[in-house]
Amino acid sequence: MATSLRRPSFTGCSSSPPDADDEGVRGTCEDASLCKRFAVSIGYWQDPYIPHLVRLSKERKAPEINRGYFARVHGVSQLIKAFLRKTGCNCQILNLGAGMDTTFWRLKDEDLLPSKYFEIDFPMIVTRKLHSIKLKPLLSKPILDLHSEDTLQMDGHTLDSTRYAIIGADLRDIPELEEKLKKCNMNTQLPTLLVAECVLVYMSP
Repeated sequence: MATSLRRPSFTGCSSSPPDADDEGVRGTCEDASLCKRFAVSIGYWQDPYIPHLVRLSKERKAPEINRGYFARVHGVSQLIKAFLRKTGCNCQILNLGAGMDTTFWRLKDEDLLPSKYFEIDFPMIVTRKLHSIKLKPLLSKPILDLHSEDTLQMDGHTLDSTRYAIIGADLRDIPELEEKLKKCNMNTQLPTLLVAECVLVYMSP
């Protein structure tokens, strides 16, 4: 549904009971997010946005875990930036299994956004992220600043703005995913980078 730019709203959506295997995969999003949040809190890298999406765990993480996440975040970031520079940012990025990732905001801070940045994850995870975006001006304002329309498309499982889209979908359901990407104006003619930090590990070939 189309909603006000100043007051984007959510509509509830019913869902079937979660599959046990899917629940385990969704749990890895929580684990990874908490690890990144902790590493940021003790200075492994700077990310002013993750505190607004992920709570700080009381449990300290081992140094090797912190270093591992630093290497992962830094490596993915460098590859994304290399692609953006090579294409002059005239491209798209699809982040599969994005979870609470903050790359969109960090790229905007560096004036390195692609033509459009897409994130895809389970609807339950997307709903949680959209709720945080709705409540936190630090997250919502950069999206609104780049939005060229009078209304922002947002519901319980989807956000679609001019430069940023978050889509709740099952990556195993390709027809549904293609339809949702089409509705969010994915351009099949642009160079497109697929980012999949770990999601493919949990999918059958």
